[in-house]
Amino acid sequence: MKSLHQPVLTWYQENKRDLPWRDSDPWGVLVSEIMLQQTPVARVLPIYIQWMKRWPTAASLARATPAEIITAWGRLGYPRRALRLHECAKVITSQYHGVVPKTEQELRALPGIGEYTSAALVAFAFNGRSLVLDINIRRLFSRVIDGVEVPKAAPTKSERVAREVLIPERDAHIWAAATMELGALICTAKKPQCGRCPLASQCKWRSLDYPLSDQPKRTQTWHGTDRQCRGVIVQALRENPVLQKKEIMLLWDVPSQVEKALLTLLEDGLVVSVKGQRFSLPHH
Repeated sequence: MKSLHQPVLTWYQENKRDLPWRDSDPWGVLVSEIMLQQTPVARVLPIYIQWMKRWPTAASLARATPAEIITAWGRLGYPRRALRLHECAKVITSQYHGVVPKTEQELRALPGIGEYTSAALVAFAFNGRSLVLDINIRRLFSRVIDGVEVPKAAPTKSERVAREVLIPERDAHIWAAATMELGALICTAKKPQCGRCPLASQCKWRSLDYPLSDQPKRTQTWHGTDRQCRGVIVQALRENPVLQKKEIMLLWDVPSQVEKALLTLLEDGLVVSVKGQRFSLPHH
């Protein structure tokens, strides 16, 4: 499959986006990877730029309070990621003298860093060789090589083996970035721009006339969900130092959902109870 390399790498050199974490240090890359989990680039960019100005190193973030961090996280969603990033900064500062570790094994041991993120950090923070399989890369290869519109929910062992073979001998990190970019910009989930794809002539999915996957499309509803209710409570506490429970109950029209949301926010450490029926963001 070496015939894939040159078209993809040439396309990437001509079309890659100018993203701030691509010119950053390993800490900046780590922050970007946590923020980009389940969140599109356009939403991450403004928060990332502000965040890195305020906390340019792991040591500076480690000194911040959870309340400062949750507030700065803004509306990126899944705010538990902000607390994991804080914990990560503390471990990097205390155990690694503020320097992000380089091996996948060490990275996997950090809070909030899983299999994908550790591989991405090896590639994008250290220009190393690793198997980076985000959804954009997986979708691209699923179509070009397998002729399938949508990859399975999680990578299988056989998929990993097949994709490992594709990694070029040199500049494996550029290959990871290039295939990710191609999937994100051209081979998109909806309305792929096949006319602009450098692999169109080699694409099995295209040669089969774009068969649709029989897998159900995963759509995340948002309106009226527990996640939205949690987000409303956290946002209110960003804007108010302390709120009484009766004030929080007025934020949402389903009381049982508010009770549940408060309970899970307390369990996750995103909200703390202050003297009984009053609540705030955590300050320690």
